[in-house]
Amino acid sequence: MRLEWIDDILAVLDGGSLARAAEKRFLTQSAFTRRVRLIEDSIGAALFDRRRKPVTLLPGVRALEPELRDLSARMHKLRQTMQTASDQASKSLGFVCQHALTTTVSPQVVLALSTDGNVLTRVRSGNQDECLMHLISREVDFAIMYALPGDDTPVPFNAFETVDLGTDLLIPVATPNGRNKANSAVLPTISYPSEVFLGQVFARMINPRLPKDTTVSIVAETALTLAVLQLVLTDIGVAWLPHSLIVEHLSQGRLVRIDDVLPSQLLIIRLVRLREAQSEHAERAWQRLAQHLQLPTVGN
Repeated sequence: MRLEWIDDILAVLDGGSLARAAEKRFLTQSAFTRRVRLIEDSIGAALFDRRRKPVTLLPGVRALEPELRDLSARMHKLRQTMQTASDQASKSLGFVCQHALTTTVSPQVVLALSTDGNVLTRVRSGNQDECLMHLISREVDFAIMYALPGDDTPVPFNAFETVDLGTDLLIPVATPNGRNKANSAVLPTISYPSEVFLGQVFARMINPRLPKDTTVSIVAETALTLAVLQLVLTDIGVAWLPHSLIVEHLSQGRLVRIDDVLPSQLLIIRLVRLREAQSEHAERAWQRLAQHLQLPTVGN
């Protein structure tokens, strides 16, 4: 039983509904509902009564509230004790990036942090929901994520502090042989699932701006940008990828930009942390990254 799962269940107990629990856990309701399904699938038992509105915990699970609260408190204390013991032995920092940014940005982050003596830097990767959960559960010190211009990172109760580090561009690409597909009435597309960030960017910002009478035909779908890259290189369709991820492929001619006929979208690269007291070396790391990390700025 994972600690964050216990805290999810307690959030439902405290809030009385999945919607209020999602707010407490700083997630959208759809993301929290997916987490609830994951908990039930992993345990192999139903925990929630879906016959009632709002959905709530089954009576048998509610009866376990004292044990769940005690277990959560003890596990949080144990985690803090272990982190303190680890910090006393050697300084460590942890950060998480959205999948695409792990490849392109994390090396620069680690290099920037390596100047602070014997600091061990731990790097994680995940989708945007997972990045925020790693922050909330204090498994990492900060996160680096994409955002749309004008969109704020979810900040209920001013929970997060953010700094914009640079920009990237989500652009449509194909192989040189597949470039003509961009002009087809039926556009073969390698797509992202609707629940991940880049899938939402496509639905909100790209799809409405496609040429009139263009129909998207999804030939493959994956949440992993590196997998999308490999799929588009096989010449099975068009894909939208961050410019920072494909610079080398563009320069060597393996891929070509087709944003002369299909829309692109500017993305913000954002540094995020909890708005809470930080350890001394985590605070120094934040200040160094916020002030001195130089990321390429990609425009239209």
